Amino acid sequence: MIKDVQEKILRLKKEKDICILAHSYQAREIVEVADFVGDSFQLSKMAQTAPNANILFCGVHFMAETAKILSPGKRVYLANCSAGCPMAEQMTPDMIEAIKAEDPERKVVAYINTTAKLKSVCDVCVTSASAVKIVESMDADKILFIPDCNLGAFVQKAVHGKDIRLLQGGCPVHASVTVDDVEDAKKKHPDALVLVHPECKPEVAEKADYVGSTSGIMDYAKKSDAKEFIIGTEMSIAEHLQYELPEKKFYPLSKKIICSDMKLTTLMDVLESCEGIGCDGAYEIKMSDEEIKSARVCIDEMLRLG
Repeated sequence: MIKDVQEKILRLKKEKDICILAHSYQAREIVEVADFVGDSFQLSKMAQTAPNANILFCGVHFMAETAKILSPGKRVYLANCSAGCPMAEQMTPDMIEAIKAEDPERKVVAYINTTAKLKSVCDVCVTSASAVKIVESMDADKILFIPDCNLGAFVQKAVHGKDIRLLQGGCPVHASVTVDDVEDAKKKHPDALVLVHPECKPEVAEKADYVGSTSGIMDYAKKSDAKEFIIGTEMSIAEHLQYELPEKKFYPLSKKIICSDMKLTTLMDVLESCEGIGCDGAYEIKMSDEEIKSARVCIDEMLRLG
């Protein structure tokens, strides 16, 4: 059954000129039919270079928005229209504008995991992989880092000589992980290295052998001579790594690290979206030229600095 659905998707991709982008947190059966798999911004850049007129994003809403911002001439679709992100949506432009009005010298750094509307009131965007480098490179001593206070704390620790203000926000899934979870996992797998995402709490990151982005975690596991790893990010990453590196062992840090929004997208959603593209049967990301222009300013600044 799964193979039959996958074959239909692969046929429709060719017939309708569709490029499928799948975030690394997507299920295996979706990853297998994707043209590109990776982190959110990495995928948006791949959308730019893809020759296809239609982009189908298997991820969450802000990711598809970013792909549209970088490829305004292409039609961008989201495989499941209900897939959002609590971190991306937890702060409003009005909230950030009010802080800027009180402290106009403070530059606003937005994690890529934010809505297009929020990006439009920020000075520069960052990914989890580029955040430290970009903040270090900025010609500003006072910074407001949003929305993830755990990633912001990671940047604070790495960047010296700058006043970095944080707000209480972030990924509730990664933030659910505790030091006890790390210690329990280490008791079960004493020879395994602990690899965690910087969206985890600082006290969890301090217990890790490596802290980095999703792609960073995967690259570290692939290049390391170690044979066992405890993976402190969405559980699907441990599964994908086990497929790619069967000679090594991968264990989820906690069964709590499941992104329900990422899990909303199914293989049938991908099929139905492919069938609907070209006949108004798929969920298209639509943004005005002005919305794209204002949201792109902080992304272009990230590319300039990073």
